[in-house]
Amino acid sequence: GRIQLPPPQDVTLLSKDFDLILTWAPGEGSPPDVTYTVRYESQDLMDKWIKVPHCKNIRRTSCNLTCVLPNLFVKARARVKAVSGRLQSPWVESQFKEYHLDVELAPPVLNVNIKENFIRVNASFPLAACVESFSWTYDLNLWEAGSEDKKTYERKFRTETVAIDTTALRGNYCLSARSSYESVEFKHSPFSQPVCVLLNHKG
Repeated sequence: GRIQLPPPQDVTLLSKDFDLILTWAPGEGSPPDVTYTVRYESQDLMDKWIKVPHCKNIRRTSCNLTCVLPNLFVKARARVKAVSGRLQSPWVESQFKEYHLDVELAPPVLNVNIKENFIRVNASFPLAACVESFSWTYDLNLWEAGSEDKKTYERKFRTETVAIDTTALRGNYCLSARSSYESVEFKHSPFSQPVCVLLNHKG
């Protein structure tokens, strides 16, 4: 029989921080010069494995498929094989995932701008170009440091700035936000690390 390369291991289609990424580990005993090639198949076109040009003969052990998938509302899976010289491994397939249902969100990055009697806050998301138009929103919390009493600004669109009147606020206030997305139900990221600011400090 033909000598084969050890197949890639732990092949996983992973939804992480707004992206859909295929990851794997080298097969045990893989040669140092091994490269990998990835293809994908979607449920609206079964048994047709499509090439991924930017993941052909690559050395790394991951491939970002987010904007490769033509339809983010259909389940898809991917497969990967190892290649070294004339040797190839068998293909190894991932499980099916659907971007729209399975996407995992990262907390947004908060941009906080303090003016005389206002704080302006907006949230930036690390989004791939093909998903920017989805209806991403964020929820923002504001509270006085040490207090459990949080004021919440909910369902702000990603590009929306929240203006907070700080005339009546004195002391150290903290802000934190989470990304939200409505698919079948609401999905939320964890809240971001708090950003704390000193307001109306007389010193």
